[in-house]
Amino acid sequence: MTINWILLILGGLFEAGFATSLGKVQETTGTSAWLWFFSFIVNVSISMYLLYKAMGGPNAIPVGTAYAVWGATGAIGTVVAGILIFKEPITFWRMFFLTTLVASVVGLQLVSQKA
Repeated sequence: MTINWILLILGGLFEAGFATSLGKVQETTGTSAWLWFFSFIVNVSISMYLLYKAMGGPNAIPVGTAYAVWGATGAIGTVVAGILIFKEPITFWRMFFLTTLVASVVGLQLVSQKA
């Protein structure tokens, strides 16, 4: 796994951070809401920067693959955060489709390394 893949996965985790921050902004008011909004700004900035870095350099990840993996990593992280932080339900179908998403991300990584 190259540094670009690590940057990409970290960027996806920061994507989950900005989505979670937006959820917390909706639940809070006053200073707390502003702090969560600031968290959103920081997370989205870091996430986009890491996505940008992953798509450049000598081991650049193709834009289509990078965006799909970044988005899926963020989606997976956001679902997990929703379950842990927002007490969203854990159902068979949510876990089934989350598992298929993980399998798709792994598959993209495998075929992108051979390209």
